[in-house]
Amino acid sequence: MTHAIPMSLLSDTATVGADGSLFIGGCSVPELAATYGTPLFVYDEDHLRGRCREAVQAFGRRNVVYASKAFLCKAMALLAYEEGLLLDVSTGGELHIVLAAGVPASACVMHGNNKSVQELRHAITAGVHHIVVDSFDEMDRLDALHGEGLPCPDVLLRITPGVHAHTHEFIATGQDDSKFGFNLGNGDAARAVDRATGSASMHLVGLHCHIGSNVFEASSFAKAAEVMAKFADPLGLPELVLGGGLGVAYTSGEEAPTIAHWGKVLLDACAALNVRARVSIEPGRSIVASAALTVYTVGTVKTIPGIRTYISVDGGMSDNPRPVLYGSGYEAFLPRDVAAERPGAARLVGKHCESGDILIFDAAVPNDIRVGDLLATPVTGAYGHSMGSNYNKVARPPVVFVSNGQARLVIRRETYDDLLACDVG
Repeated sequence: MTHAIPMSLLSDTATVGADGSLFIGGCSVPELAATYGTPLFVYDEDHLRGRCREAVQAFGRRNVVYASKAFLCKAMALLAYEEGLLLDVSTGGELHIVLAAGVPASACVMHGNNKSVQELRHAITAGVHHIVVDSFDEMDRLDALHGEGLPCPDVLLRITPGVHAHTHEFIATGQDDSKFGFNLGNGDAARAVDRATGSASMHLVGLHCHIGSNVFEASSFAKAAEVMAKFADPLGLPELVLGGGLGVAYTSGEEAPTIAHWGKVLLDACAALNVRARVSIEPGRSIVASAALTVYTVGTVKTIPGIRTYISVDGGMSDNPRPVLYGSGYEAFLPRDVAAERPGAARLVGKHCESGDILIFDAAVPNDIRVGDLLATPVTGAYGHSMGSNYNKVARPPVVFVSNGQARLVIRRETYDDLLACDVG
């Protein structure tokens, strides 16, 4: 017998109503689905603010940089800024959205391993907080822009520390074999420091590293801090950014460090290493992942005797590509009956023309699941909507924020006309 969905996988304000149905932020999830349709992303705004405040409590105001790639819209950008975070933007498009939200450029950190001349020009002229420089080619571009008369920006150098994080190879970033940053082991990092220090086109204020995403072992971050501190200490730079990547629990039985514990491990390590620089971090997933769930409608229940049961929903890899990309695990449950046992076994799939369009490979489900049911997958607040696509010309889902019994639409559902907006025929 597989038990009911663990409440620990739901957001902070999740409760069960008298009828057994799910409420988030004081709002009935079935009623939200009736109002906004499915698929639907539902974000718990109080949960989002709570995780931002936890990070600020651990590291200090404006020492936390929200990694906006995890989930970005104007409402999210403004919320993070209101809670005392800076915002990490890695493309011109992300910078454009953050500025459109009313967040000042001075609260933005420009990332990216292959920034174009146009993106760098935009960042400098807008006046971003600093630019994280990733390559010698990028330094060439900054030299050229300075030659055009643009001001000299504050920069950090992204260092690849040679620390292997225990995570999927596609989201590991700190190992020597990486497209990101200046390699510490082969001397590129030292050469980058020498060039930046002597450059008139950039003002070197610190160093940056990032070892990977969805990392569960806090000790991996402490190891990165040790490597970076040893390299940074002789330089006497005022800033040291130790990246993000803290993991979250997606399925029953998984456990991940809290932001507070992560902060203690990192700051204790830095104190023991006598780090003199201001230490900052860049959480994304740990801020937003467990704040949201995705609500679908079941369209097909197909049982193949002796093989398996397929449950098809009205979304799929277009709103959550992580299972296809990384083999990521999720849970599913019925919002109409949160406490229902889930003894059934099924493969939860989407509506796309791919056999690999799988949301959950082996889903535990109630025996009474039927066509027309709402079905929810929790912990979908990170890298779902942000990595979404229009494959099969499926319109991307809307996003609602809920709090204190009120729901507000922050991203509307795409329409078929939206699919033609860029089609010039």
